[in-house]
Amino acid sequence: MKRQDDKTSRLKLAVRDAGATKLRILAAARIEFADHGYMGARVDRIARTAQANKRLLYYYIGNKEALYLATLERAYADIRTAERELRLEELEPLAAIERLVRFTWAYFNANPSFVALLNTENLHRARHLKKSQQIPDMNSAVVATVGRILKKGARQGVTRPGIDPLQLYISIASLCFFYVSNIHTLTVVFARDLKARKALDERIEHVVGMVLRAVAASPTRKS
Repeated sequence: MKRQDDKTSRLKLAVRDAGATKLRILAAARIEFADHGYMGARVDRIARTAQANKRLLYYYIGNKEALYLATLERAYADIRTAERELRLEELEPLAAIERLVRFTWAYFNANPSFVALLNTENLHRARHLKKSQQIPDMNSAVVATVGRILKKGARQGVTRPGIDPLQLYISIASLCFFYVSNIHTLTVVFARDLKARKALDERIEHVVGMVLRAVAASPTRKS
């Protein structure tokens, strides 16, 4: 019985170690791909950073392309998980939309590696992302949530009816993403420090105002 218990304990430890090693590999890969792009990234550097040999890396995840796709999937899974934790559907519709906008802005600013990964994959015309079986279902959930919020708002008369939830989500992401991904060039082109705290605060308030005005129902005009 003791021998069986020892075997079970070793198995659990091996599974735990494998999980921890895979997480380290994905974390290291995210930094490497974000810093160097797909073509410039090196598996040797990823393995060294993750404190794992290349044999384990290939065993747990696969070749460079598989590792890159796994990194993209993990990056999307992270933001979708964080969005679910907002519990948007427990809020009133306009408050829910505002929270989503502020979260999206904060997430992009706090996770420049995510922004870099998306930029890299767009350069590749989503060639790798197209191979993912997880991404479509993973990302459709947030659009469905926005759709339910909009329908609730329309029933209550606080949001305009007929708003496409996908278009709204893309607009929110765009208004936040472009500023973050292009902040260095924008700062130079317009000769204004758009990375300053004041500029960042002004931007999110501007975006919140734009989105809420776009979705809010028009007040009833009195004759």
